[in-house]
Amino acid sequence: MWRVKSLDAILATAERKSLHRSLGPVQLTLLGVGAIIGTGIFVLTAAAAQKAGPGMMWSFVLAGAVCAVAALCYSELAAMAPVSGSAYTYTYAVMGELLAWMVGWALILEYAVAASAVSVGWSGYVLGLFENALGFDWPDLLQAGPAWSMNGFMPTPDFSVGIVNIPAIVVALSVTLLLMIGTTESARVNAVLVAIKVTALTAFIILTLPVIKASNFQPFAPNGLFGESSGMGIIGAAASIFFAYVGFDAVSTAAEETKNPQRNVPIGLIGSLAICTVFYLLVAVGAVGAIGAQPVIGAAGEAVQPGSAGFIAACALPENAGQLVCSNEALAHVLREINFPAVGNALGTAAMIALPSVILMMIYGQTRIFFVMARDGLLPEGLAKVHPKWKTPYIVTLFTGIAVAIAGALFPVGQLADISNSGTLFAFFMVSIAVMMLRVKEPNRRRPFRTPLVWIIAPLSAAGCAFLFWNLPHDAKMVLPIWGGVGLVIYLLYGIRKSHLGRGIFQVPELDADAPPGPVPPMPGAPSPTDNHRD
Repeated sequence: MWRVKSLDAILATAERKSLHRSLGPVQLTLLGVGAIIGTGIFVLTAAAAQKAGPGMMWSFVLAGAVCAVAALCYSELAAMAPVSGSAYTYTYAVMGELLAWMVGWALILEYAVAASAVSVGWSGYVLGLFENALGFDWPDLLQAGPAWSMNGFMPTPDFSVGIVNIPAIVVALSVTLLLMIGTTESARVNAVLVAIKVTALTAFIILTLPVIKASNFQPFAPNGLFGESSGMGIIGAAASIFFAYVGFDAVSTAAEETKNPQRNVPIGLIGSLAICTVFYLLVAVGAVGAIGAQPVIGAAGEAVQPGSAGFIAACALPENAGQLVCSNEALAHVLREINFPAVGNALGTAAMIALPSVILMMIYGQTRIFFVMARDGLLPEGLAKVHPKWKTPYIVTLFTGIAVAIAGALFPVGQLADISNSGTLFAFFMVSIAVMMLRVKEPNRRRPFRTPLVWIIAPLSAAGCAFLFWNLPHDAKMVLPIWGGVGLVIYLLYGIRKSHLGRGIFQVPELDADAPPGPVPPMPGAPSPTDNHRD
C-alpha cells in the first residue's frame, strides 16, 4: 500500500503533450478570477454573517491568505506533473498508493459535495426570483431539505422545516445530462458567464457603498474570534468561506501552457486571489453597511449554526424576516431592502444563469478523479466505461450526478460547503507535505515552477489548512474521518488487490482523463502482464 507510482511515467505524458506556451500574467490572472468568483460570494455571505457578523470581512482575508500559500505549493506539483488527477496524482507520485487513495477519496467531498452546495445556492436564487419577480410562491416544504442535527454519531433530520429541495435536484440532473451527452462549455461561453458574474457584483458594490451606515458595523464581532461553539466566530466563518476561493487551481494547472511559468504563475495566482479578495471585501462591506449583518439567536439566547433547527426557527420569527443572515439569496435580498428591486432581480437572474456552469465544472472534475482512479485499478474499471456514441464516461457521470442531486435535495448550503471544505483542506494539506517531501527525495528534478521560500510557505500552508479544518463545525469535521474510514475499507477489500501498479501493469496516463481508455504497452523493462487489461 506504500508503493509509489513513478513520476517519470507521469511526466512522460507531459513530454508527449507538447503544449504551446501562450499564456501571460494577465490571461492567467483573468482565468483565476473567472474560476474563483462564483458560488461562495453569491451564496455563503449569509452563512458567514450568521457565524461572524460584520467581522466576516476578516474571514475573507484569512481564508484568502491560506489559499494563497496553498496555491503556491499546488503550482509546483502542477507544473511538474501537468496531467489529470490533481492532488491524487501528486500524492501517488510522492507518498504512495494508500495516501493517494485517501486524497482521491477526500476529493469526492471537494467536488461532488461542492456541486451539491452550488445546486442549493442556485435553488435559493431561482426561488427568490420566482417569488419577487413573478409573484409565484413555491411550497416551503419543497424548497429545502430537512434540518439536520447529530445525535451521537447518527444524523437526525427534522422534516418540519422542509422535505426536499426540488430545484436543486432539477439543476443537478440537468447538468449531469449535458455532461453525459458530451456538451461542454466553450471558452467564449465561459467568458460571457464570467462577465455576467463580475458585472453583477460590480453593480452591487456601486449601489450599496453610498448607503452604508456606520452603526450597522456594531457590534463588529458578536460571536468573537472563535465563538462559543465549534465553527462559529470570525475563524469559523473563515473556515466556511474558504469555499469561496476554491477554483484557483485552474491557474496552477495551466502552468505547462504559460510563458515563463517561474514568474507568471505566482503573478496569476496571487493576482487573481488579491483581486477576488478585494471584490469579496467590497461586497461584504456593502452588504453589512447597507442593512446590517447581525446573527440571529436561538430561543435560549445562544448562538446557532446556519442551517440548524434553532437557526430556522429564529428566522421564522417576524422580527427576523428581513435579516441578511436569513436570506437564501443574500445579495439580491440586500438590493431589494435598499429599494433596488429590479436590480436585485437582475442579480438573481445573473446568479441563475452563471451558477450552473460552476456545477458543470465541479461534476466534471469529480468524474476526472473517478476516471483516473478507475484507470489505475483502484476502482472498478467499469466505472470508466465510455459511451459508444457520446464518447463520455457516462456511468461515472450518472453516478456522480445522482449523488450530487440527493445531497442537494436533503442538506442546506452551509453544511454542504463545510463538508466540501473538509475534503479540500485535507487534499491541500497533503499537497503541502508532498512539496516538501519531493524537495528532499528528488532535489535535482526539473521544476518549471518552484514554490518560493518553500520551507516557510509549505509549513504555513499545511498549518493554515489544519487550523481552518479544526475550526469547521463539529459535524463537518466528523464527516471526513467517517468518510475516510469507508474509503479505507473499500481500498483494503478491492483497490489493494486490483491496483494496476501492484499487479505489475505500468502505464503512461492518457493525455486527457475523459479520453476513451485503450490498451497501452508496458514501460520499457516492466514485466509483461499476462492478463488482458485496459488502461
